[in-house]
Amino acid sequence: MTIADKQLQYREIITKAVCGKGRKFSTVTHTVTPPHVPTSILGAWIINHQYEAVRSGDGIEVIGTYDINIWYSYSKNSQTDVAKESVHYVEHIPLSYLDPKHRSSTEEVTAECLQEPNCIEANTSSNGTDVVVRVEREYAVEMVAETKVCVAVVPGGIDGLDGKEFEFGLGDGDYEDLDPDLLDDEL
Repeated sequence: MTIADKQLQYREIITKAVCGKGRKFSTVTHTVTPPHVPTSILGAWIINHQYEAVRSGDGIEVIGTYDINIWYSYSKNSQTDVAKESVHYVEHIPLSYLDPKHRSSTEEVTAECLQEPNCIEANTSSNGTDVVVRVEREYAVEMVAETKVCVAVVPGGIDGLDGKEFEFGLGDGDYEDLDPDLLDDEL
């Protein structure tokens, strides 16, 4: 039974849906000044990462903090110490998809940290007194809000179909010859 065999009606309904998405990978540089002039860097790591997401302009901002710990030697490699510094950051993530007809008063934003802040490089600076730390991080953000969607309605419901199937056609095109490898998984 094709959908044309029945009188098809359409309705607009209001529902909560994902109305915006974005993703961003970034590399940032921080400069830490230890209490002693470092001879060499023995290790660098990031701990105590916390963040939250807020809506901002055309995107979502991730606001967070983390602590950088640098283990270093000084006095010609005869002693070691750990330099600690807290970092506050704001990462603006533009929305690659945004439903322009969502109700802005119902927006709820979330962020997921795909790559925790991670030290990828730590070196002494050119002046020899500071440590330059490169950190990478990645976030995916979503905005959920109320929006209108259009649905097909079959009058009387589908209880009386008794195993019959509906065919929903999108035109006369033949889609069986499409190459599935060309389809984008994240639209």
